[in-house]
Amino acid sequence: MAETKQTLTPEQKQLVDTQVKELMRGVVEITPEHAFREKIEHSVVTGTPLKIKLGMDPSAPDVHIGHTVVLHKLRQFQEFGHTIQLLIGDFTGRIGDPTGKSETRKALTDEQVTENAKTYVEQYSKVLDMEKVTLMYNSEWLKKLNFEDVIKLASNLTVARLLERDDFEKRYKSQQPISIHEFFYPLMQGYDSVAMESDIEVGGTDQKFNLLMGRQLQDAYGQDKQVAMTLPLIEGLDGVRKMSKSLNNYIGIDEAPNEIFGKSMSIPDELMVKYFRLATDLPIEEVEVLEKGLAEGKIHPRDAKMNLGSKLVEMYHGQEAAKEARSYFETVFQKNSLPDDMPVIKWEGPEQIGVIDLVAELKLLPSKGEARRMIQNGGVKINEEKVSDIKAEITIQDGLIVQVGKRKFAKLTL
Repeated sequence: MAETKQTLTPEQKQLVDTQVKELMRGVVEITPEHAFREKIEHSVVTGTPLKIKLGMDPSAPDVHIGHTVVLHKLRQFQEFGHTIQLLIGDFTGRIGDPTGKSETRKALTDEQVTENAKTYVEQYSKVLDMEKVTLMYNSEWLKKLNFEDVIKLASNLTVARLLERDDFEKRYKSQQPISIHEFFYPLMQGYDSVAMESDIEVGGTDQKFNLLMGRQLQDAYGQDKQVAMTLPLIEGLDGVRKMSKSLNNYIGIDEAPNEIFGKSMSIPDELMVKYFRLATDLPIEEVEVLEKGLAEGKIHPRDAKMNLGSKLVEMYHGQEAAKEARSYFETVFQKNSLPDDMPVIKWEGPEQIGVIDLVAELKLLPSKGEARRMIQNGGVKINEEKVSDIKAEITIQDGLIVQVGKRKFAKLTL
């Protein structure tokens, strides 16, 4: 597509204006912005969908709310009739994206890549219409490159340019090792855009370098350059660091409704509007009303969080699950009552057992170490009484209720 000025009818101009306005919602930066409009105009005039690329290395299969910021943008493109190119980096996944990393990442096996890719696709279907997604794997073209091709590819980038990347620069200055193959990651990601002939690539702000690499390589290979669209990163439940499973500050879209709702209630007040704006499908007009109401004190932050929790559960589990999760929260946390639907477990163990072993045996926590820490932090109750002694012995009786944290319960039956 040549980047030339299109002749538009009034109806076409209105359609272009609508797309540009909606698709720029929540975006941090579009590089370059004029080319973005030109591509939309060309698409409207010719009736040709744009190819919108999202690339990912399947190294962590649990999709959380932070990932959905980009997915919601892709869905907007999809609703306007554009083609989503979902790229599974099964080849680059063997290297791992060094972005934001302070050390070389371990390579994934073929089996790990395949399993992770499958999980991504299953979870992305909660946001995107996967029947209208073009699913691609970069091993299809990267495996075919011979060494001469790789040399040609590498000639398009200088070491000085690579060291402009914040992560590489920090590691270089602190004399931490950088493997040569890590330099090839942005090159390969950029070459993906060449092979896919992408028009627009979306990603988080931490991916800007890689997205711009696609523009540079498309130009070097004689193609029209893609537009790079970056979206903000959402802080996790701690309100400080980027949402991440490794930091345990995340809300997973595959988590149980009660867990999603309960975690939503711990989102810092100052981040609520950002979550509504970026992580939900609430119309922008309603978000602005909410923001104004909170600023003027007409809407209580707790009520806004309740609505946010309901919206997130509804998006990934449906309206009925959202109602039940809200009712559960109100019963257990606001009224300090025990839930009616807590799991009932038939106890077949000893009549007396240590509290750490009991929590572990009921699988309320993944390990005895975590059980010990939870008890020490006052997070374990037996029949609504807090247990603070990690050596406490519990006498099992019919109807015994074990509570771990705020959302995990078990009722024993003999």
